[in-house]
Amino acid sequence: MKSERRLETMRRMIVHAREILELQFGVVLWDGVKVPADLAADAFAVKIADEGAVAALCRRPNLETLANLWVSGRIDLLNGTLFDLVRLRPKVRTRDIRKVLDKSLLLKNYLSFLMVGRGGPWPLETQPNEKPSDGNAAENKKNIGYHYDVSNAFYALWLDKEMVYSCGYCTDWDNDIDRMQRDKLEHICRKLRLREGEHLLDIGCGWGALTLYAAQNYGVTTLGVSLSEEQIAYAREKARRLGLENRVRFELTDYASVTGQFDKVVSVGMQEHIGLDNLSTYCATVKRILKPGGIFLNHAITRPAKRDARTFRRKRAEFALLTKYIFPGGELDHIGNTLATLEQNGFEVHDVEGLCEHYQRTCKHWHDRLLAKYEAATDEVGEVKTRLWLAYLAACAIAFERNGVGVYQTVTTLRRRGPSSLPPTRADLYR
Repeated sequence: MKSERRLETMRRMIVHAREILELQFGVVLWDGVKVPADLAADAFAVKIADEGAVAALCRRPNLETLANLWVSGRIDLLNGTLFDLVRLRPKVRTRDIRKVLDKSLLLKNYLSFLMVGRGGPWPLETQPNEKPSDGNAAENKKNIGYHYDVSNAFYALWLDKEMVYSCGYCTDWDNDIDRMQRDKLEHICRKLRLREGEHLLDIGCGWGALTLYAAQNYGVTTLGVSLSEEQIAYAREKARRLGLENRVRFELTDYASVTGQFDKVVSVGMQEHIGLDNLSTYCATVKRILKPGGIFLNHAITRPAKRDARTFRRKRAEFALLTKYIFPGGELDHIGNTLATLEQNGFEVHDVEGLCEHYQRTCKHWHDRLLAKYEAATDEVGEVKTRLWLAYLAACAIAFERNGVGVYQTVTTLRRRGPSSLPPTRADLYR
């Protein structure tokens, strides 16, 4: 039978690939065929659920195909995680793999699956192509809602107890996620030099952790703004529960619509959503609402700069996948351009701290916690969303580990003649 011949051709191809590429993991095919044949029950392996998955990869061997096969469980991992797959990956560069594989066997395998239907399901195909944010408040709200209004209960399964969804801060590399996020909130408040009675604006406040922490521990009056309905509802209820309604407000509004004057402004993980073409509007908004002598702390994920702006604007395939399926409308700046834009809009830059290794650990904690609550997560948001988020968290942890992306906290004030309001050293941050 043709199906049996295809299965045998695929088995031979995998045996060859394991030998040539020195693969350190096994493969389990759709009829229970194992490579190697004596693969232990507890061995790490890639499982391919049906021959249509192979046919789909033969026709379109790209990340979009892999993503669909992964979230639908048609490609799965046994006895391990995506981190194990990366750790045990071939030591040959992808573009060199074809050079070492048997071309005739590769062609025979390709042709045998070419006329096979790709099967299904394809749960991500209904997702429209996304584009960078144009600054429109309604479009911003739609993009934010797609990611953050998934389910508060879902996020509560794997975030820390205060629901902080941004890079943690390691005062020790072995700290757990609760300690990392508590230390991050404190670190930011110290960088802002918060004083009792001041007014703080938290742009993109998430579930309200920083806004509430600052009010509780530093005696400031705070306003948190977000475009996520579920986040604002959660934050308001938490403020009521903590008895902080008289000093803490949360508003469902676009950052550019905020009015009033604030002693301090903080933005954590918000810049990534606004679009590179809107960065000047973002900085100008903060300048408009920040009091003279005030401090603005900007915390954002970045990409490394390229040789020119045009090259930088080109999206690598993996980043295009991330923005399409996880963060629609999102773009990452490079730190040099962020600093330049701040200066062009009247800010003086005082401190820039890179936290790349901190975010690698944060994402790894999130991934492992979500994996540990896999059944509860699938009950809450379904298997497709859970598997998609697992892949995204693992990919981010790996990207930070490889320095393919970074994250920086930048402390600035409005430029003025004379001394700044900052102390002569930064010793107070670490007392």
